[in-house]
Amino acid sequence: MTLAKAILPLTASLLLLGLFAAPAIADPPEVVVSIKPVHSLVAAIMQGVGTPDLIVDGAASPHTYALKPSNARALESAKVVFWVGPGMEAFLEKPLSALGSNALVAELDKAPGIAKLKFRQGGAFEADNDGDEPVADVGDSHDHGAFDTHLWLDPHNAKAMAAEITTTLVAADPVNALTYEANQKALDDKLDALDTEIASTIAPVKNKPFIVFHDAYQYFERRYGVHVAGSITVSPESIPGAQRVAEIHGKVADLGATCVFAEPQFEPKLVNVVIEGTSAKSGVLDPEAATLPQGPDLYFNLMRGIANSLKTCLS
Repeated sequence: MTLAKAILPLTASLLLLGLFAAPAIADPPEVVVSIKPVHSLVAAIMQGVGTPDLIVDGAASPHTYALKPSNARALESAKVVFWVGPGMEAFLEKPLSALGSNALVAELDKAPGIAKLKFRQGGAFEADNDGDEPVADVGDSHDHGAFDTHLWLDPHNAKAMAAEITTTLVAADPVNALTYEANQKALDDKLDALDTEIASTIAPVKNKPFIVFHDAYQYFERRYGVHVAGSITVSPESIPGAQRVAEIHGKVADLGATCVFAEPQFEPKLVNVVIEGTSAKSGVLDPEAATLPQGPDLYFNLMRGIANSLKTCLS
């Protein structure tokens, strides 16, 4: 046997041994997300690495959600959990402390750069001293805390949340840091383009007043200058009394032709009562994406859906 023939099998064996001894690429961490809008941002940043699990899926609402056994199991195995905070997902506060103790938990209402707006009081919102901004009143009695937690309805807040999501994922999974960071940059660019697009869509109707089912749209209002004149209820889990419904009915009548918007998860009969005998039209807004399929495109479809619904009803 020649030396060359003797070396070949040895070389092949060493290469095979090296192949099996090489460290495997780490699996992505188990990531659990509370609600659809946040899940969409996380899914966009995790593209090419993994897919996060979603707790409040389908047409369910975080305002009325009850944790399922499958959700509890997902939290038990999670390495990273993203939620807005106890003001939005109150049902998660105790389970996270009990079940998610081994996970890295990111409360996105505390993300650097997030702008927060205080809750407003009463059904009909009054203008402030400048006459063009609604007054925010922290003194209202509800269970959502001191500020409105529908933070994602301003793309600038969505960018702040995306930055915090990326920081958290990089800390939990540094192997895939470059992918997370590149995905965040692409997402930021898309959010900037979306912001410009929605401003253009809303421009023709931005000064026309309308009524919403519950006071969830402050961030969208402030960003795009639309005029919400009131809400039927502060929190969708609280049924408004006859006095509040009458107040809103009067507001609609005073404003003349306008729109009153229902939401897909909640009983629309109240909207019909509010517009009865007036020239107002009804529409549907979906601030929590109840009717949209989950995934990285959901956030963009959610925001475009709100803009287009407003334009259609108010035009």
